[in-house]
Amino acid sequence: MGDVQPPGGAGGVGALRVHARSSGCGAGALRVRPSRPTRPVPRSFRGGARVPSAHRGFRRLRRGRQGAQLRGPPSPPDPGSSREPTGPPPAAPPEEPEPEIEEAFDRLVEEGRDRLRRPFLPLLSTGLLGGIDIGTGVLAYLLVLHETDDHLLAGLAFSIGFVALLLARSELFTENFLVPVTAVVARQGTVVALLRLWGLTLVANLAGGWVVAWLVVAGLPQLRPTAVEAGGHYATMPIGWRSFALAVLAGLVITLMTRMQHGTESVGVRVVPAVLFGALLAGGQLFHSVLDSLLVFAAIHAGADSGYLDWLPRLGWSALGNLTGGLVLVTAVRLLRVPHRVAEAQQG
Repeated sequence: MGDVQPPGGAGGVGALRVHARSSGCGAGALRVRPSRPTRPVPRSFRGGARVPSAHRGFRRLRRGRQGAQLRGPPSPPDPGSSREPTGPPPAAPPEEPEPEIEEAFDRLVEEGRDRLRRPFLPLLSTGLLGGIDIGTGVLAYLLVLHETDDHLLAGLAFSIGFVALLLARSELFTENFLVPVTAVVARQGTVVALLRLWGLTLVANLAGGWVVAWLVVAGLPQLRPTAVEAGGHYATMPIGWRSFALAVLAGLVITLMTRMQHGTESVGVRVVPAVLFGALLAGGQLFHSVLDSLLVFAAIHAGADSGYLDWLPRLGWSALGNLTGGLVLVTAVRLLRVPHRVAEAQQG
């Protein structure tokens, strides 16, 4: 027996379906059950064709939105989760170093490495020439001071010695507070090599200057009173904070002059700080270990009451102050301007 549907249409709610089936109670038994509601047929249905894909997509989108509303907003990530972000790490802001400063740093490292590796005889001869060059500056200083009794003019004349140091490429003990130290910081040399350079250069400077001071007094006897007065000022200076401050200033001035000269490759430009800082050093009567030692030597040769025992402790005191001014106030601060270049040099 077929299905019987009451009036109301195929899509009516509450439609009944009558189904005849055989059962154990007898054939022809009737069983009536409510029919499930059917969905409305879309207008686009033609002859049993499937619903177009556009209509199905719209229904899926609507169901997806309703499900998202029921689920609510996504929960925040667990701060204790050990999962790492899959994307690349944020890039650090690029540095913009000063090209001139970096080029000067490279020149300092290269020249400092050469100085630290210099053999014994070339190192000794370079130090001797440095003492002789400074001796010519002492000669000019005593001549002008004798004629004018003006320390500023005499200091300007003394700058001849620094110009000779620059053009003759000789070296002074206090000029080695920047160049070789930079090479050691960049791991292009050792501390032992640096101490060897300092010690031999200082001894050679003093030896060459001693000879020139003796020649000045012997050849120009009229300068003896001036030499005794100029040398006695340093030979009798008390060892204390005032003399140490003057020594720190002297180390600062010389190391700053060296830094300025290595900031350019022009020889003409390098002469300018040699003249200016040489005049400041001698004209200001700062406490410089090599310059003042040569003045003391000239005073001893001229017959001053002070002697080498008076000079020796002041040499150590002035050298300590020169080191402090050069290394702490100039070299260390200058290296802080190029920390990335220092790190690169140490790693490479």
